[in-house]
Amino acid sequence: MAGSPALLLLLGLGLCCPGIQGQAYKMTARFRDSSITHPRPGQRLELECLAAREDSGVFWVRQDKDGTLRFIVFISALSRTTFKGNEKTSTRFEARKYSSVAYHLVVKSFTPGDEGNYFCLMNSNQMLYFSRGQPAFFPVTVTTAPTAPAPTTQSGITKKDLCVKTPDAETSEEKELNFFCNIFIWVPLSGACLLLLIALTVTIVLCQQTRRRRCRCKRPMNGKPNVKPSMPSQHT
Repeated sequence: MAGSPALLLLLGLGLCCPGIQGQAYKMTARFRDSSITHPRPGQRLELECLAAREDSGVFWVRQDKDGTLRFIVFISALSRTTFKGNEKTSTRFEARKYSSVAYHLVVKSFTPGDEGNYFCLMNSNQMLYFSRGQPAFFPVTVTTAPTAPAPTTQSGITKKDLCVKTPDAETSEEKELNFFCNIFIWVPLSGACLLLLIALTVTIVLCQQTRRRRCRCKRPMNGKPNVKPSMPSQHT
């Protein structure tokens, strides 16, 4: 409606300067269900405004988290509603006059965009009357920070532990390649070791046979070789 910006300005002045609010009448904005403390997502939330006079209409205004004031609806004394943009109806809200001094506002499906402080106000005889804000916010969820793991001591780590590798996610192809690489490395190395062992065995056997052949001659008991005595030569 045309006068809503001016009313928002007056409400802002009233919030900043309490003296602008008339003291002759009292207005109250509250949840219609007194057991509600915090709305739930998707909940149909009903608010009630108890007006100060019977012959004046009521404005519903919401103050967002950032402090912005937003006009919602004007409900006349004849229960006629005017929403934002001079619309008679709204897809998000319902409003009606419930009794001579009670005006209801319904949020059809409460969303994070509907969070804020809800006020109802009345302009009568060039005086502005407004209620205290009714907070409508989702309950605050407290999340605990994850605790850091305790540092492990390094004194018990041995050299063998340092060589332990963390398991890596190997694919089947990598495992096959590693298997073939091991075959190509270890099979020739094992064959070379076997040939070396055979050659060493043959060498030892040949050396023993040669030594036996050289030691077949008989030696005297005193350790000297047997020499035939020479005959003396005869001189004529």
